[in-house]
Amino acid sequence: MATLDWSQCTAVESIPGKVSGAWVLKGTRMPVSAIFENLEAGANIDDIMEWYDGLDRDQVKAIIEFAARSLDKLPTYAR
Repeated sequence: MATLDWSQCTAVESIPGKVSGAWVLKGTRMPVSAIFENLEAGANIDDIMEWYDGLDRDQVKAIIEFAARSLDKLPTYAR
């Protein structure tokens, strides 16, 4: 399974020593993975915004859109 190059998403950052270097929403300690885990569990963006203070709705939407856009690319084996 291919992994996303989160360095290309302007809404996130990875800083050594901050949340063990995990990709987080820029300016927060919220791991990108937590957003997707909550969505997978049935939450929506409004739920996430309510549960986690300090998040920016545009950032949350940007990471979801970034992941969705990655699906537009053909897999390397299909080229």
